[in-house]
Amino acid sequence: MLKPETREALMKVSTATIATCLFKKGLKNQFIQNVLPLKKGRNTMVGEAFTLRYIPAREDLNPISVFQDRKHPQRLAIEECPKGHILVIDSRKDARAASAGSILITRLMFRGAAGIVTDGGFRDSAEIANLNFSAYHQKPSAPTNLTLHQAIDINVPIGCGDVAVFPGDVLVGDDDGVMVIPLHLVDEMASECLKMTLFETYVLEKINEGHSIIGLYPSVDSEAIKNFEEWVKNKRF
Repeated sequence: MLKPETREALMKVSTATIATCLFKKGLKNQFIQNVLPLKKGRNTMVGEAFTLRYIPAREDLNPISVFQDRKHPQRLAIEECPKGHILVIDSRKDARAASAGSILITRLMFRGAAGIVTDGGFRDSAEIANLNFSAYHQKPSAPTNLTLHQAIDINVPIGCGDVAVFPGDVLVGDDDGVMVIPLHLVDEMASECLKMTLFETYVLEKINEGHSIIGLYPSVDSEAIKNFEEWVKNKRF
């Protein structure tokens, strides 16, 4: 379970910083490809993954009447995604048909979810962008999901934008995109990323004062490290 203090810490760091910290741990493929926010400038999205998996639609099994089923997986995903979680949809990187639209996403927002991510597309994208809700997709798409996608499973391991996403993994999204952090690493990552963010703040301050990046970024000598530590003390972080 994501701790409140870890969530708060992750809201203060960028996906770029997370990518670097995960790379140091040997994880190179945690950035969901070709997925961007419908609206930039929002607060950082942080939450645990609750997943929905689509497979290619088969016409005899996926007529519009399937929505009459109260247990349809797409509808269940909206109604069962826990508060504070992020609904992550495996749409097979196919945006030719919508993963969801404004009605379902509005319901998800009012249920207290932290956001929604698909490697496909959303219909009603302008309406979704105007919601007070974090939503990430590949590009807008008008056709209903039924024309190409068949909802088959919820809360199972999926692929989203070429990244493995397991239920409970922690997603962080900003204007650059979405990173996936394995749950067992999330507390460690939050701490390391905060330290890295602090160091980069120091580096940018020095660069704006006219300092060279040589020896500063990365800090490769004891004097540079000492100067950073002294800076932290003076700033009283």
